Amino acid sequence: MATIGPSTWSETEGDKEIEKVIAAGADVCRLNFSHGSYPEKEQQIKDIRMAAERLGRRVAIVQDLQGPKIRLGDIKDDSLFVKVGDELVLDYTLRDAEHDGSHILPVQYNLAPKVKPGEIAWIYDGKVKTTVTEVLSDTAIKVRVENDGEVKRKKGINLPDTDFGDDVFPEKDLEDMRFGADKDFDFVALSFIQDADNIVEGRRLLKEAGYPDSIKIIAKIETKQAVASDAAMDAIAREADVVMVARGDMAYEVGMQAVPTIQRKLVHFCRKYGTQVIVATQTMGTMYDSPIPTRAEADNVASAVIMGADAIMLSEETAAGKFPLEAINALREVIEYTQENNELEYLKPESELPVERVCRQGVKLAESIDADAIVTETKTGFTTWLASANRPSIRIVSVTSDPHIANQLVMCYGVDSYVAELEHNYGLLVAERLHAERKLGVGDEDAVVVVLSGRQQGVVGGTDTIQIRTI
Repeated sequence: MATIGPSTWSETEGDKEIEKVIAAGADVCRLNFSHGSYPEKEQQIKDIRMAAERLGRRVAIVQDLQGPKIRLGDIKDDSLFVKVGDELVLDYTLRDAEHDGSHILPVQYNLAPKVKPGEIAWIYDGKVKTTVTEVLSDTAIKVRVENDGEVKRKKGINLPDTDFGDDVFPEKDLEDMRFGADKDFDFVALSFIQDADNIVEGRRLLKEAGYPDSIKIIAKIETKQAVASDAAMDAIAREADVVMVARGDMAYEVGMQAVPTIQRKLVHFCRKYGTQVIVATQTMGTMYDSPIPTRAEADNVASAVIMGADAIMLSEETAAGKFPLEAINALREVIEYTQENNELEYLKPESELPVERVCRQGVKLAESIDADAIVTETKTGFTTWLASANRPSIRIVSVTSDPHIANQLVMCYGVDSYVAELEHNYGLLVAERLHAERKLGVGDEDAVVVVLSGRQQGVVGGTDTIQIRTI
């Protein structure tokens, strides 16, 4: 996953820049609704679709909603240097005002009714630590700076000790939902999810806004409440379509020392239910201003792959970094090498439906005969999702008649997604075309594929047939 921003998109060269991002290896493009205007987002969607079509690739687009993210407003000259002992005032009434360069700062969320003296407030995503000293009015609070540093315009504030209650979907999110309902998004990411009920409510709000029933929800896990217990994480993994381990804000909520263990638990619960899982934040963080990653970052990415993550996300590396294409290439290279040279750690999803057992047996059969590919014929994506959840060591060629479903399936582990009209053996026909184009990786030799399909095409959960075919 690559986040689109000033480093990877401009109005004049939008589709050409996006084409480079996709060609470098991005399967999913994330549009961050914390930044940018609606006209920009509309143009980015068009540019992504145009570039993907030129490259013959399926690419998913994620609408990432801001959620109750607390941010500073505009700051004179974009930043302000502060020292230990300085006192800052965070005032909600100034949220749209022009900053005068003083220590009275505009904030885009009214903190006064929520915070209490003694609580910690991390500014600029943790770079400046402050302590709340006083609630000055109904809209303003005072904080004391605990370390020298710099605060910048529109940067986030984290308050791990503060209880924000059920304030999960602010008006901005609802407005962004109304905008995005007909904009060809494949996924909507809900930020700062606290529990499984928030996902249910988010799904209701998306439907109310007019999104299609096929839209998939990404639950971003970054609050203390969401990871308070194994039961809470288990319930979220069961309810969500996709879970994102959002390690940035999470680190300030629960402490950086807890993040690795929580990541492993979340991946475990997602694998239990076959829920897709994304690992995000600082995956290649130093590549914001360096052309190569650190060895620790390479290890971090490889560990996520071995755990069984479906996708790994780049944030500021591709949104605003100096080396966005290098970051994508480095991430792809680590992922590919790890998959080719390591046994994956994963938990097979629990089986309840006959179709789940058919897909599992199909994967086992393909691995036992060392097939060159698993071909899934699917209308809704369910068969492909089930096959991917079993983490085969063999690539999955997914074929559907629905372009929207095809885009969503690129998020699934190990899946190459294609579109074809429903007809007899349409999955096999696509596999034959890929082999003719030398895209199955066996050159001129015969290719052996295992096809998972249903005798009643288009019926959800109707996959009941496993075929071994030689091309």
